[in-house]
Amino acid sequence: MDLQELERVRTIFAEDKYATDNGAYIEEIGDNYAKCSMEITRHHRNAMGQLMGAACFTLADFTFAVAANWKKMGTVSVSTNATFLSKLKGEKIYAEAICKKDGRSSCFYEVSITDDLGTEIAVVTITGFKSGK
Repeated sequence: MDLQELERVRTIFAEDKYATDNGAYIEEIGDNYAKCSMEITRHHRNAMGQLMGAACFTLADFTFAVAANWKKMGTVSVSTNATFLSKLKGEKIYAEAICKKDGRSSCFYEVSITDDLGTEIAVVTITGFKSGK
C-alpha cells in the first residue's frame, strides 16, 4: 500500500464529517477494498452500555464509501442490510469492505465488523449505484 496515496484518500474522506467526527479512520485501501476503524467511547454506547447499532452502521457505510470511491467518486449506496452477530467485547471496532460484484452500474459489497479482540460484531451487505459523477 502506497502511504502517500493512503494520506491523499484520508484527506478526501476527512470531508465525510459525520463519520470522521464519530471517529471513523481509514486504515487500509486496495482495489475495491477498504479497512477502517473506530475507537469506542461512551458516545458510541447505548443506555445499556452496549455498542449502538448506529456506530456499526456508520463505520460500515463509511468503509463501503471509501472502498467504492477512493479511485473514482460517484458510487452511492441504494440498499443496506445489517445483521448483528455478537455484542462488543473490546474497545475498538474494525470494518473491512470487500467487493463481491462490480458491474457497470451497480456493485455489491460485504462489510465485516469485528472488535479488537476478534469478536465478530456484525455483517453488513451494501448494494451500490454508480452515478458516473
